[in-house]
Amino acid sequence: MCDSRFQLSRFPNAPVSSAELLADVRRVAEAAGTNFTSQKLYLESGRYDPRTVTRRFGSWNRALVAAGLGTSFETNYSDERLFENVMLLWEHYGRQPRQAEVERQHSLISMGPYKRRYKTWRKALEEFVEFANSQDKTPPNPIEAASGHRTGRNPSLRLRFFILKRDNFSCRACGASPALTPGLELHVDHIIAWSLGGETVEENLQTLCEACNLGKSNVL
Repeated sequence: MCDSRFQLSRFPNAPVSSAELLADVRRVAEAAGTNFTSQKLYLESGRYDPRTVTRRFGSWNRALVAAGLGTSFETNYSDERLFENVMLLWEHYGRQPRQAEVERQHSLISMGPYKRRYKTWRKALEEFVEFANSQDKTPPNPIEAASGHRTGRNPSLRLRFFILKRDNFSCRACGASPALTPGLELHVDHIIAWSLGGETVEENLQTLCEACNLGKSNVL
């Protein structure tokens, strides 16, 4: 017998909720029969991009904790992982982060790994800026390519930082900024929805705060 109850479907291109992300992380772990799921496993079996999960919760391990799962202990941070934390701080403060701010609660990594890798905070920032300013492409995965897209749906770390910096880390709809409103979450949004053929390129991306992005999706 079919289920005749009414069910609410998500709006097209609506941002996925934190609850949906966590539920899917748990689903992947349960399907694998474990209490832990790596980003690699989630990339293969999850419904969303693991970078979306990481950005939403600050780190993969924090997402696993929020989902009630076990975590892995990170010891050797990759350059991109260190740069991602720099960007999170830059986004939080709306400006170049200072060394002392690396030790505050909004930083997911302490100063130690930066000093071991780059010797000084200044050198770490120089390496980050060089990384962020290098040429970038967001290639589609096989499923995305089959839909006719020439770029992937989610902007890379480089492209995301470029758009946020271009828009002065402020919402282009209402002007809100994390620098003025602590805790404000900024989204890099497609002007022409990716599901409607929009590509993940500079001219089709804009910075919106969470409230404006949700409001935009709800009228689609």
